[in-house]
Amino acid sequence: MDIHAKHAQVRPTHIDRARMLISCPDGPGIVAAVSKFLFEHGANIIQSDQYSMNPDGGMFFMRVEFDLPQLSSRLPQLEVDFRAVAEQFQMEWYISDVARRKKLAIFVSKEDHCLVELLWQWQAGDLDADIGLVVSNHPDMRDYVESFGIPYHHIPVTPDTKKEAEQRQLEVIGEDIDVIILARYMQIISPTFIEHYRNRIINIHHSFLPAFVGGKPYAQAYSRGVKLIGATAHYVTEELDGGPIIEQDVERVSHRDDVPELKRIGRTIERVVLARAVKWHVEDRILVHENKTVVFN
Repeated sequence: MDIHAKHAQVRPTHIDRARMLISCPDGPGIVAAVSKFLFEHGANIIQSDQYSMNPDGGMFFMRVEFDLPQLSSRLPQLEVDFRAVAEQFQMEWYISDVARRKKLAIFVSKEDHCLVELLWQWQAGDLDADIGLVVSNHPDMRDYVESFGIPYHHIPVTPDTKKEAEQRQLEVIGEDIDVIILARYMQIISPTFIEHYRNRIINIHHSFLPAFVGGKPYAQAYSRGVKLIGATAHYVTEELDGGPIIEQDVERVSHRDDVPELKRIGRTIERVVLARAVKWHVEDRILVHENKTVVFN
């Protein structure tokens, strides 16, 4: 059994577990209605988290994890039955079967630190998902990725071939990828591509943006004597680096840290922040509202 096959197995403890994510206008009775519905269908609530934006915005968000015997066969009817509750409270919602591991596609260019972190966590079983493939505009990491038993697709991108390259990327991704991870993929994603995966493309960048835009941000930061550096993971939207933020972190630096040291520290933060964001997404912990996220972590 190779590594990839091993990690594709369903963990027995998750066979009958599901997660429900809900967004709706706030009001009385939401938690009671959801709890009553699950109780009447024989489900046992394992964890429940709620957040209300009242008085600012009036939205309510909820994440419920529950066990239900024979979940896989009963889930379709459960979803049908829940529609009455959803309509009553004007809910946007979905239920996911935890035993069905989400499938990831990772996009990468030449910097490997974020990709390596994700592969390490996946190999260790800390990332509860399957990595379906890696796509890159460079051939550099083919041998490393394929050593994990993961397909590697080298698709070069130039300004003249960008449209054709994106079409090829969509073809190799296929229809069963749940989320795309831009692990330091140094290409701008087109609006057409984004529309295929709305709120399902996660990017990582240094938190100097927009203060130090353009090339050599760490050199720019060094010349300004910054005291904090960090990283931001966010969903990709048509606004460059302006999508809903999932996770951020920072570390203090000083005048003693030169440009190579700032880069080293920055890479560490980037890989940790991206891995957290991916983990929270595959565990159904994120709800997007307008250009913000609610993260039940």
